[in-house]
Amino acid sequence: MPSPDPTYVPTPADKFTFGLWTVGNPGRDPFGEPTRPRLDPVDIVRRLAGLGAWGVNLHDNDLVPIDATASERDAIVSTFRAALAETGLCVPMATTNLFSDPVFRDGAFTAPDAAVRAYALQKTLHAIDLGVELGASTYVFWGGREGAEVDAAKDPIEAIKRFREAMNFLCAYVKDQRYGLRFALEAKPNEPRGDIYFPTTGAYLGFIETLDHPEMVGVNPEVAHEHMAGLNICHAVAQALDAGKLFHIDLNDQKAGRFDQDLRFGSESIKALFFLVKLLEDSGYDGPRHFDAHAYRSESPEGVWDFARGNMRTYLILKDKVRRFGEDAEIQSLLEEIHTSSGEGPPTSYSRASMESLKSRTFDRQVLAAKTLPYERLDQLVVDLLLGVR
Repeated sequence: MPSPDPTYVPTPADKFTFGLWTVGNPGRDPFGEPTRPRLDPVDIVRRLAGLGAWGVNLHDNDLVPIDATASERDAIVSTFRAALAETGLCVPMATTNLFSDPVFRDGAFTAPDAAVRAYALQKTLHAIDLGVELGASTYVFWGGREGAEVDAAKDPIEAIKRFREAMNFLCAYVKDQRYGLRFALEAKPNEPRGDIYFPTTGAYLGFIETLDHPEMVGVNPEVAHEHMAGLNICHAVAQALDAGKLFHIDLNDQKAGRFDQDLRFGSESIKALFFLVKLLEDSGYDGPRHFDAHAYRSESPEGVWDFARGNMRTYLILKDKVRRFGEDAEIQSLLEEIHTSSGEGPPTSYSRASMESLKSRTFDRQVLAAKTLPYERLDQLVVDLLLGVR
């Protein structure tokens, strides 16, 4: 068997991360029991380090069982920290499981029951402490149960207010504790709820500006979640970058119109993910490349590590394709042709003089409409590049 191309072998410099819940997924789904044994977090850390990953992320209960005693919690965390020190892996991001336990069956921060909302806040405070103890600098919030099936039962405006109150409380806690932590909000249109509040990244970008400390809060777009909503992940991430709010990103893949599949990165949407990688690399994004995906339920325990390798390898292949795109003379020539203006552009800012000058200009609409836009040729060149024939 030929040795792997060294160009596509990951190193910690690539900042690839996985969650304990991703490679540790036992293959259970709503219609079937687990197909693989659960993996020990320490074993996950060691295997990921051996594959060239940079970090490992976690929900609180991925590591510490929800009913663990204080002494049990401390022993588990101590063992996990020793494995991190042994391997050099870091924990860049942490989050709270506010969706698995039956107490959250009708929401956490937006639950109608005030006592449930209080418990959700308490649980998150302890989970934030755990994340900071492990070195996390980003804390993600995915409101998987923050939604509804029965609109008659809930006031969505009240739900938004409750979510805002929770985020303001938690921002104040982080500032009071002097934790060096930023929050990232993760959108999803549906599942497990029929409808989830804040269904898209754009919805969260609007919400963030209503918080007491918007500078502390950004977004964590996920490929599958935007694709579930029928949206373009590249455009969502571009909006987050433009706003200075891309604090974290979840990479995976998804077939259109399906349930949330969390497929291996690049297993379906090659062109879309090429442009996502191009955006991340060209923009200078320097955060983690986190793979929030699961191995197929049919995989063996060892196949999980084939899955982990595949995520990282595909990203590196697409990153190399981005380099080739930039160096391809024909592609770049077409882009120059497309972007060459047919005349003077608009003013860059408003003034009375610039407005009067613009109003007095004469435009030849026939000339402007006649400009050649060779998009068919350009798109085929991209396809040729991705298929390996250029």
